[in-house]
Amino acid sequence: MQAAPSAATCGPSPLAVHGTTAERRMKQSLSLRFGQQMKMTPQLQQAIRLMQLSSMELNLEIREALETNPMLELAEDDGLGDIATEDLGSDPEWERREESAPEGDVENDGSIEDLGIPDELPVDTSWDDVYQASTPTSLALPEGVDFDNPASESLADHLLWQLNLSPMPPRDKLVAAAIIEAIDADGMLQVDLQDIAESIAGALGGQDVSAEGVEAVLARVQQFEPAGVGARNLRECLLLQLHQLPADTPSRDDAVALVERHFDTLARGDLNALARGSGLEVDMLRRAMELIRSLNPRPGAAVGDFDCEYIEPDVFVRKDFNGDRGRWLVELNTESLPTLRINDEYASLVRRGDSSADNAFLRNNLQDARWFLKSLRNRNETLLKVATQIVERQRGFLDHGEEAMKPLVLADIANAVGMHESTISRVTTRKYMRTPRGIFELKYFFSSHVGTATGGEVSSTAIRALIRRYVGEENPNRPLSDSRIASMLRERNIAVARRTVAKYRESMAIPSSNDRRRLV
Repeated sequence: MQAAPSAATCGPSPLAVHGTTAERRMKQSLSLRFGQQMKMTPQLQQAIRLMQLSSMELNLEIREALETNPMLELAEDDGLGDIATEDLGSDPEWERREESAPEGDVENDGSIEDLGIPDELPVDTSWDDVYQASTPTSLALPEGVDFDNPASESLADHLLWQLNLSPMPPRDKLVAAAIIEAIDADGMLQVDLQDIAESIAGALGGQDVSAEGVEAVLARVQQFEPAGVGARNLRECLLLQLHQLPADTPSRDDAVALVERHFDTLARGDLNALARGSGLEVDMLRRAMELIRSLNPRPGAAVGDFDCEYIEPDVFVRKDFNGDRGRWLVELNTESLPTLRINDEYASLVRRGDSSADNAFLRNNLQDARWFLKSLRNRNETLLKVATQIVERQRGFLDHGEEAMKPLVLADIANAVGMHESTISRVTTRKYMRTPRGIFELKYFFSSHVGTATGGEVSSTAIRALIRRYVGEENPNRPLSDSRIASMLRERNIAVARRTVAKYRESMAIPSSNDRRRLV
């Protein structure tokens, strides 16, 4: 009798089948695929980074390059002049390397393109005449800034200086110092007197310090300059300033009475209620309110550190009146940047075919120096091209002001100069143009547009200028509403809604018509 076959001889086991499938899935294979990939070389990354630096940041970058790269040096005049990018030396191996470099090795946004300047530009552009046309630029600083010591003292330092000059017992001086420490940058006291008394008591080892005693010292501090400092609220701040005015100041007593007895009504600007409550005639009431408006609700802002940002214009724009109509000239400001060049003595030490460490060091630094100078030249040429196109399109602004500003977007300039919008954005960020109308960031000349009834376009900057002019010319007793301003704009074929007028008005910090009537 023959035995029945076992399960193992009836066919492949499930485990073996599963293992075969897994092996098929894990099988490796080789394939050939074609594709394109864009990379950014370190040199192009450097060019893009230099493109977006402001003039002050670029100056620091140049100084750092001079310290780290022995192949770079300042020109003998080391002063005011163009960056000497033409002196790149003559190295056949370098030229072959440049010619063999792959084209299009940039980001997909086309950040760096052929940045050569065309032979003819829409606006007369000068590169070499900047030495004769450029003049130093000066900006007005806030009053009170110490020109010899830019780091002005803070409000606390100013008050402590007055405290040291005041005859006062040591204990009162300690209380006054604690009060000064609790005064904010606006000059207002933000801490309760009882809390100050408790902190002083702890510092004195548990000695009794009353809130009344702290208030007496506070009265001394409130006599310091600026007037109104140390006040606990706006009402007290205004009263302190009024009491420090000379006694013969016109309308001083009426203003004190209004602030003391009718402050809430005064804050609402209800002239009729003020006239009824104070018993003053309309003319006397207006003069008293004018005196109150002349006071400073933030007295501490007049003293303190001024965070001044010094702007160095990158481009000069001036008008040449030699022709019949005059033409606008665009010039680069190269006075703020040092003149760079290749150190010929060090460059001559580079030996071909020498693979020593010293020679490799010199060769690498020479290559980096040439790329750095080329990146600087590309930055200058791109900035000049973009500024020229902006001036070409905004001649109306330069001739007539904001109301003649034309709508302009980055794409318009990008198409004109044959570059990508991202490049234009980098070039116009933190770059400034000095014009006869002032110093403006290049991005100031770009604005959205609103359609007109005739199918044209008008810049939002021009609309804001018109709104500001309408408000400035309105009857103070009957200020223009947003709807009325919108109607006046429609009369000029500018189709804007009332909400748009309100948005533009608020962006310029212009009060509403009701608030403007109350301020009269």
